[in-house]
Amino acid sequence: MHFNIQLAHTGLIMSTDMAARTLDVDLLARELGNWRTSNQSGPAYLGLADAIRLLIVDGRVPVGSRIPSERALADSLRVSRTTVTAAFTQLRDDGYLHARRGARSIAALPAAGHVPSGTTAPTVSLAAAALSAPGTAVLEAFAEAARDIAPYLREPGHELMGVGPLRAAIAERYCSRGLPTDPSQIMVTSGAQHAIGLILASHTQPGDRVLVEQPTYHGALAAISTAGARPVPVALTEDGWELDAVHAALRQLAPSLAYLVPDSHNPTGFTMPTAERKRLGQIISDTRTRTIVDESIADMWIDEAPPEPLAASVPRNDLVLTIGSMSKSFWGGLRVGWIRAERGTLATIAAIRPSVDLGTPILEQLAAAKLLAMRTDVLPERREILRVRREFLVALLARELPDWQPGHGRGGMSLWVKLPAPMSTALSAAAMRLGLDVPAGPRFGVDGTLERFIRLPYALPEPELEEAVRLLSRAWHSITGTLSAAPQTLVV
Repeated sequence: MHFNIQLAHTGLIMSTDMAARTLDVDLLARELGNWRTSNQSGPAYLGLADAIRLLIVDGRVPVGSRIPSERALADSLRVSRTTVTAAFTQLRDDGYLHARRGARSIAALPAAGHVPSGTTAPTVSLAAAALSAPGTAVLEAFAEAARDIAPYLREPGHELMGVGPLRAAIAERYCSRGLPTDPSQIMVTSGAQHAIGLILASHTQPGDRVLVEQPTYHGALAAISTAGARPVPVALTEDGWELDAVHAALRQLAPSLAYLVPDSHNPTGFTMPTAERKRLGQIISDTRTRTIVDESIADMWIDEAPPEPLAASVPRNDLVLTIGSMSKSFWGGLRVGWIRAERGTLATIAAIRPSVDLGTPILEQLAAAKLLAMRTDVLPERREILRVRREFLVALLARELPDWQPGHGRGGMSLWVKLPAPMSTALSAAAMRLGLDVPAGPRFGVDGTLERFIRLPYALPEPELEEAVRLLSRAWHSITGTLSAAPQTLVV
């Protein structure tokens, strides 16, 4: 029996015959993008191996899928079979392909601790945009939570909706931002990613369309893929959202869901102005589009506080599911998030949740409630840390890579940088060989686009940012064949 599966956020098609999954060769070739740009730093086969490896690492080529034959891929890429054979050999040596005699190679991940040949074990990572914890506040919150947990120990501990103190704290937070909210409109989840997955599981079917911004949060794209849905991208401009394009896409494609990040957008840093929120709210209402509004980074504004939540601008409140998280505001190790929605919507999600989990850990929920009560003391300092580090990174780029153009977004935790040439995948591969982990631009988009962009978080301490930019500069000059500037000491 044969059938096709569309990989939602990649466009790769796999022909499946019960146990084996084979990638479509032409769509794999398209996903490889501008892999030839690595040629300037070495043999062509290394550039091809790098590009395939990044697709596997990013999840755009699923582990366990069968790679097309050497001959078929060579024909599709219009390169010699020798080049493809050498690339496959390199990937097998590095642990990214498994081969059996007489069968096609299988995509894999290396064993833990294995460092591929020609690369350096990562010393700096720009893969995540997250600050370290405010240690004193987190310790205090957990100490208080441990004292408060005694009454819950007499119960089974399964809280599908969340414990009362945290739901009340989250509701109060929305009220203070101009969106009246009752605790019954809150469901606590194990992080924002979990919230997205629950919503997709309860409100989409395989093959359904989900409208997304381009670029967008890569975790949302992965969740859409896992649900079997298909993302429909609407491009952001250099200044933010093009609402006419959003309106047209919603009217013409009638997606089952939309996923939007209007506050400190990941990865661009844009925040939607009040007038645009009101218009978008009307568009959502007029088109009856159920919309996930991701506010995970809303607290991490730097220059100006965001307007009231987008849900306040939507006449039909039953259409909006607002999600949030403690991870960016306080600590990524605190896996607590939430969904704010109408009671009927939450009841629908609660009905399917037991098939996924039985609730978020109670001790963490109580600690989260304590931290939210401390937010006016904790968050200003964290925003100031981000402001200083953002300016430090901007100055570093101006000195070391003056042709790179940071975007206009002014919030969030990262810069969305335009490169002088569409070489993001090659840059990511070259950086990995030097010990720097930085995702390529296409990870934040649909169908392998965004090769001219790269996301650079500024959450790391200044010495690590300086080392990261030093390695980025080396990687860039290695793939472009240019000389880097002489080292200097940065003064800011």
